[in-house]
Amino acid sequence: MPHFILLAAFAAAPALAQPAPPPAPPPAQGKLAVTIYNDNLALVQDTRQLAIPAGVSRQEFPDVSAQIRAETVSFAAPDAAIVEQNFDYDLLTPAKLMEKAVGKIVTIVRVNPSNGAETREQAKILAANGGVVLQIGNRVEVLRDDGLPIRVIFDQVPQNLRARPTLSVTVESSRAGVRPAQLTYLTPGLGWKADYVVLFDELAGKIDAQGWITLSNTTGTTFADAAVVMVAGAPNQEDAEADRERRSGLRTAGTESGNRERLADYYLYPLRQRTTIANQQTKQVSFLDAHGVGGSKAYRYQVAWLHGVTYPESASTVIRFRNSGSAGLGEQLPAGMVRVYMKDRRGDPQFVGANAIGHIPMGSEVEVRTGAAFDVKVKPVVEKREKIGDKLWRTTMRYTLTNARPQPVTVELVQQGLEWIWEDTRIVAESLKSERGSADDAVWHVPVPANGETVVTATFETRT
Repeated sequence: MPHFILLAAFAAAPALAQPAPPPAPPPAQGKLAVTIYNDNLALVQDTRQLAIPAGVSRQEFPDVSAQIRAETVSFAAPDAAIVEQNFDYDLLTPAKLMEKAVGKIVTIVRVNPSNGAETREQAKILAANGGVVLQIGNRVEVLRDDGLPIRVIFDQVPQNLRARPTLSVTVESSRAGVRPAQLTYLTPGLGWKADYVVLFDELAGKIDAQGWITLSNTTGTTFADAAVVMVAGAPNQEDAEADRERRSGLRTAGTESGNRERLADYYLYPLRQRTTIANQQTKQVSFLDAHGVGGSKAYRYQVAWLHGVTYPESASTVIRFRNSGSAGLGEQLPAGMVRVYMKDRRGDPQFVGANAIGHIPMGSEVEVRTGAAFDVKVKPVVEKREKIGDKLWRTTMRYTLTNARPQPVTVELVQQGLEWIWEDTRIVAESLKSERGSADDAVWHVPVPANGETVVTATFETRT
């Protein structure tokens, strides 16, 4: 029986031309269709031509995902029914080979660095937990991985170790013959997300937007020549704990329909051509390229209820645009990261900030927070708070907004918490007329002059 060499470390020697490594065996997969969801989940449909004999037989499917969820596997072949399935997930690695050889005899080969002479000894592997312990004759040694010229030779590979992830299925067939057999399963390790690049022209009030689908594969298996479809949405999984950021970036929800294919309440993004998704590979595909879309910059500052600060804080800088057809974008936006660039005086695009967005329907107003404004500050202060009756309180807030820019700005000042903690909140006095953003928020659009400041005061009555 041929021997298998686990480890080899050689003494220094003159460089010699090495033969090219043998090519990897072709994948055993058949015709592949892969559907990839946002939440680290994919559906794999693998149709292979199998020679199935009559009666009960064992059929093997190498090159399935190493992270296959075995409980989701389904098998379909004409005139054949599944009896039992097993997933052999113990892959052939040096560590696994040692672990499976505990209690067995191996050959230890040592090389004398000075003359290249080899010495061979029979050894029994006693343990392989965080290191390999050997019994050689009457002595016990630890096999050290210290670069010395030593290697371990095994007589055979254990039957329960696989070079590739393999699913075996026991089937019962009413006839013999070659026929298509479809294996379908769910697996983590295949995922996708959207990445957006936005170039914002503040003077023109326009943005150019590019959207990329970024695929990643960490399943331990390459999926060759597959028809790939990405699904934008979040199918419910009872054991999933994904942070989906459902509302992030959505200022107002749109009501427009586009031509994008739907499946249930999800949108589909198929690749135009079949592709190979290699293991440990990231692949990007363009799905959006829009120019001259209307956009604007705004400043926004949110104040929690009864929140006062000692030192002024920065307002947030936000970029807003609509993904409606009339605005020139006209596309649903899958969840992902939006990175915003602006051109400097030399005309070179510079990165100014990024923010994640959730799934956004077409026709929505999108808001991307790019960072904290350097020159636009807000200092909220609780100026007075007093009890004026049974369960009735009066609170006076003062907000000081400053602007060190050479141009005037408008800041959206948002007072939160009007209904969250306190019931029946009323604004009884204010220096600038507000509007209600929601039952919980009051919003002031505060003009702040260039190199100047504006003070806003408001008095609230709250009943508990």
